[in-house]
Order: sequence, then structure tokens, then C-alpha cells
Amino acid sequence: MTDSTVRIDGNTLRLPGGVAVRFIRTLRLPETGTHPLPPGLGEFPVRRVADFPDTAPAEWRARGGVMLPVYLREAMWLSFAGTAEPAALQVGVGKVCAVSGKPWTDRLSRDPQNYVVLPRQPWLDGINSGKGTVRQFVAVPLGLGATVEGQVTGEEVWGGVQLQSFPLTERELTKWREDERRRSERARAITMPVGGYGAPPMPMAAPAAPMRSAPGASPRMGLGVGGSMRQEVYEDDRPLKAWAGEPAGRVFVHLVTPPEWRRITGEEPPPSPVDRAAYTRAGLPWFDYYDQDAEDLAPTDTLEAVKPVGDWLGDDHEPWQQPTPGQVQPLKDAQGKPVEDGDW
Repeated sequence: MTDSTVRIDGNTLRLPGGVAVRFIRTLRLPETGTHPLPPGLGEFPVRRVADFPDTAPAEWRARGGVMLPVYLREAMWLSFAGTAEPAALQVGVGKVCAVSGKPWTDRLSRDPQNYVVLPRQPWLDGINSGKGTVRQFVAVPLGLGATVEGQVTGEEVWGGVQLQSFPLTERELTKWREDERRRSERARAITMPVGGYGAPPMPMAAPAAPMRSAPGASPRMGLGVGGSMRQEVYEDDRPLKAWAGEPAGRVFVHLVTPPEWRRITGEEPPPSPVDRAAYTRAGLPWFDYYDQDAEDLAPTDTLEAVKPVGDWLGDDHEPWQQPTPGQVQPLKDAQGKPVEDGDW
């Protein structure tokens, strides 16, 4: 029987099939223009909903999964570093596919493609909204209509992030392992290291003045979009039949405001995000990532039409300082308790 258990290892979600997902704090981009990849500023803390039976909302306990704290208009990206073997991963934002813009489903699709392929896709910073670009994931409360879910479906019911992993079939996985073994032997024979995906360094965010939530804002958060950045969502070069027909594991990730996080867990949330201009003035790096052997997925009309959160919340007037060319760096050329799943 296949183990469908999802676990937390530190702040890393580990889904069956060797999939590792971390949620990374980052700088929010301006909503105009196209920008390099912003830096990582440390991991979001992730906790099991089941560990807080007396304080987590009943609705969350019924859905199971995990939770993490986000500030109003805070940006994030998903890191897949540490994924061991090829896997197809579906990423939902309010049960809308972040790759295709289609409704959430428990089946993989190629027309349009509704998943990313790991480890080729090292991270995902936002929805697939343009040719060679994505629009940044930005947290907003439900009820304003600003989430991707609200704009695509006309409703805001689910919020959060949904993840679902699909391994290769046994036949394809056996073939991949044999190919990897041969590749490793050839590499050792010529005393050259086997290459792998890198990840940008992640300086921790410096404490800043607390951000205030909008009056009357819901403690339930979803993801809208912010600025555009240069990032490709890679097309799968395997046939669909190479993947398992059913998901090996899934998890619902609840997003919660810092005050609600403090009430539920008794823990202090991370400090509010670092100021963008201060980061750039300090000369810290931004990133460009390009894989010359991969094909970018075309955006769908659904996701191209999603508007940034500033259209709902207004301009936050946070200062912006463009990074210098020298700051933009090119990239590439112990088990925990199981996470409970529920009805969603």
C-alpha cells in the first residue's frame, strides 16, 4: 500500500514521492514593470492544525493540514529544493490552479498543463500570468474579492494554498533510477561532480515596524497577486502516462493573520517584512534564473486577467529602489508527526 502521509520536517512540508516544499518570505515587488527574482528572507513557520484542537477553528480542523502566519500584503514564494525524485506537483490558490487557472482537480492535465515538474521547477513565485513571467503571490484577507480565487470564480470560499503530489509510475521511476545510476557512474569516472539545482541565499529579515491589518479584516487569508517577475513555468517533457493516475499525497495550507496565529498557537509571528528600499541600498542580491533546456508554458487567459491586490487595497506607498545590475545574480546555466488530511 502506498504511504500517503504528509509530514513536517522543521518548516518543510514533505509529501509522498520525495517532494519537499518550503514557504519563503520575500520582498513584495511593485505592481508595475517586470523585475528580477526577489530574495528569500527566511522560512514561514508551519504548524499542524491538529496540534491545536482547542484553539484552531472547527472548519480548519475538519480540513486538516497545516497553517502559517502572513501579514497583509506580504509576499511569498514556494521552494522545492530537496525534492529527491521526479514528481508532478499541483499548486492551488483557493482551489484555483496557479499554473492553468482551472478549477482544482485530483487529475493531471496537459491541455492546459495543471502542474509543475520537480525538481526541474526549483521554485514558484506566483501565478503563470505571462510569457516567461509570473505575478507574485501576495497575501490578502478573504472577503474583498482581491484573491485569485475571488477574481477567477467570483467567490472566496477556500483561501489558503493546496498542494498535491504525483510520482512517476513504477516503470518510469525504475527507468529514471537506472539512468541516474549510470549518469553517476560516468561522472565518477571522469571525477566531475554531478550538478543539481541551487537555491538563492536567504538572509533573515530585519525587524521592522509592525504592519497594521485592515479594519475588520478576516483572519482567513488567501493569495492575490502583486508585481511581475521574470520566471518560467516549465513545460513537462514527459508524456502524461509517465505519471501516476492518482495523487500520492495532498495537504491544505491555511493562511492566518499574525494576531490569529498568536491566539491559536501562543507563538509570536515572525517580524513584519523588511523594507524593500533598505534591502536594495544594502547591496544584497536579486536573482535571474534561466534553464536553456526547458520550454516555458504559455499563460492562460484566465490567469493573465487577474489584477494585482493594489486595485482593491490601493497604493501602499512603500518606497522602491531599483537594484543595480551588479546586484542581480544569475542562477544555473528527522521525520515529524504526520499531517492530518480532511474534507476539502
